[in-house]
Amino acid sequence: MDQDNNSEDESVGPSEDPSEEDLPCIPPGLSDGETMELLWQLRAQRRQASPDLPETVTRLTAADGSLLYLVGTAHFSDSSKKDVATTIQAVQPDVVVVELCQYRVSMLRMDENTLLKEAKDINLEKVQQAIKQNGLMSGLMQILLLKVSAHITEQLGMAPGGEFREAFKEAGQVPFCKFHLGDRPIPVTFKRAIAALSLWQKARLAWGLCFLSDPISKEDVEKCKQKDLLEQTMSEMIGEFPALHQTIVAERDIYLTHTLRQATRCVEAPSNAQKVPAVVVGVVGMGHVPGIERNWEKPLNISEIMSVAPPSRVSWVLRTVFKGVMMGMLGYACYRAGGGLGRALMSLSAVQSLLQTLQPPTA
Repeated sequence: MDQDNNSEDESVGPSEDPSEEDLPCIPPGLSDGETMELLWQLRAQRRQASPDLPETVTRLTAADGSLLYLVGTAHFSDSSKKDVATTIQAVQPDVVVVELCQYRVSMLRMDENTLLKEAKDINLEKVQQAIKQNGLMSGLMQILLLKVSAHITEQLGMAPGGEFREAFKEAGQVPFCKFHLGDRPIPVTFKRAIAALSLWQKARLAWGLCFLSDPISKEDVEKCKQKDLLEQTMSEMIGEFPALHQTIVAERDIYLTHTLRQATRCVEAPSNAQKVPAVVVGVVGMGHVPGIERNWEKPLNISEIMSVAPPSRVSWVLRTVFKGVMMGMLGYACYRAGGGLGRALMSLSAVQSLLQTLQPPTA
């Protein structure tokens, strides 16, 4: 059975009471109840019974008859944005769920120019924030993975997350539509990913991320509609690390399935409070669609993928011995990723404290 947890999918932006500027003019003199009933009927009229949807959309049915329209996207694709808009306009959902967590929600409200600049700029503030959220080693690894996204951003001149911003905008045009964040929190994902790797694997992964430089074209992005470009780039580098693929992809498939199933619960009709099947649109990377389909009808235990096991004594000793080497390699990788980032990294109090612990005792 599904296990409830403290990371319940969060509602953002559009609520049950849509603003008048996003909806047709409401006749004057109506009571609140009459207005709600009018909007409910309006949405029912707009909702297509048998919509002609893009090939990237998968339809899943919940046990109570609720429907999920799962839109598989490429995170740097104009075509994916159109797929999302077409789907939401056609099915007029009760809930829209996107593959974001609270740590990435800011991308929904930033304009494209700001996001483009932010995605390219890996600075000291981002390093500090990553380390604060995830710890030293996991934080540095997150910065290196951000470098992958920054590389794609720089190659394409396109900010990431356009399909999520499109979903956020379109959800605001649908009466009573709620907007949920459906992904597992980044700190949990990266802590579990780092815990699953040996020190040698961490070093090899950091080195591969450091020297990522292959050119990418917009045509390459559209060719990757069957597998998200960012995930494909990562898969090519981490193919020899099955534990990393498990934590970054497979576990998040499970978490996304859990939040999507929570969203597909019956909703109340405003006229009589009768429960009716919900219509939900999920917006996720194309690489997550097969995993969500496989997990859709399976019992899920979310608590298993929300915890980070403490390191063993042997692991702690090895990490203490080799952490200095890892710091040097990851620091150099960050330096490559952001110019003077390595020098800035060495000024962090967490790094200085670590270096002090590695110094031999005085005679």
